[in-house]
Amino acid sequence: FVFLIPCFIFFLINNYLPMIGAYFAFTQFNFRDGLFASPFVGMANFQFLLKADLFKLTRNTLLYNLVFIVLGNVLQIFFAILVSQVGAKSFKRTSQTLILMPYFVSFVILNVMVFNLLSYDTGIVNTLLTSMGKERVNFFNTPSYWPALITVFFIWKNLGYGMVIYLAAIMGINDEYYDAAKVDGANIYQQIRYVTLPHLKPTFIILLLYAVGGIMRGQLELFYQMIGKNGLLYNVTDIIDTYVYRILITQPLSMGMGAAAGLYQSLFGFVIIMVTNFFVKRANDEYALF
Repeated sequence: FVFLIPCFIFFLINNYLPMIGAYFAFTQFNFRDGLFASPFVGMANFQFLLKADLFKLTRNTLLYNLVFIVLGNVLQIFFAILVSQVGAKSFKRTSQTLILMPYFVSFVILNVMVFNLLSYDTGIVNTLLTSMGKERVNFFNTPSYWPALITVFFIWKNLGYGMVIYLAAIMGINDEYYDAAKVDGANIYQQIRYVTLPHLKPTFIILLLYAVGGIMRGQLELFYQMIGKNGLLYNVTDIIDTYVYRILITQPLSMGMGAAAGLYQSLFGFVIIMVTNFFVKRANDEYALF
């Protein structure tokens, strides 16, 4: 319990005390009066969210994150299993490094890559299309392509990081389980199905619950660098974070509006994770967060 004291102090300072800042959402903050002396404006800071198409912003944020969570975890497990089955250590290390490298690529560099790939005049994709006698595609003026494109680039960038977590879990599985499976005549696919996947289930559920807690937090850097200020794509790519960012850069020191958006996201995410944890707990109490 003594060793838990530093952990308790860390979370108290960095997670619980900052929650007082939620009061920003109900004030017209200025530095002269401070947080608690600034004028109280009630729900006025939430009006800019209501003036926007809040349903569309919430829908886009939820759907993108659902795809990121589900598809991302499935592919991370798949590649972790593939890498774990590689026998040659040098090839395994090389594979891990190559898959993990995109995680460290800057979002600004990602913006350059996307432009050079999809540009109408000089992009690699359109150059290949014209070389095959096909017409160019104006990606930056066609919204229907972007949900898939954003998902692909997100998976490409984050696949390696999640794979390492699942790979560590696979490495922690006792070899005796695999030996027993082999004695019973299980082939490699049956070993994966009846030994590897069941042992990955607790890790998957814990990561899922943590991800669900932030399901209303969009990938601002990803969306902003890929879409920028292209209003033609906002209908299918605009999320809460990008909308709030565009509003606040035109209104400096609007801390109340930013706090209002953050409070809405936090409360929505809190409800979702409580509901998800409730169903997980009913299915298997051991896998629940609390």
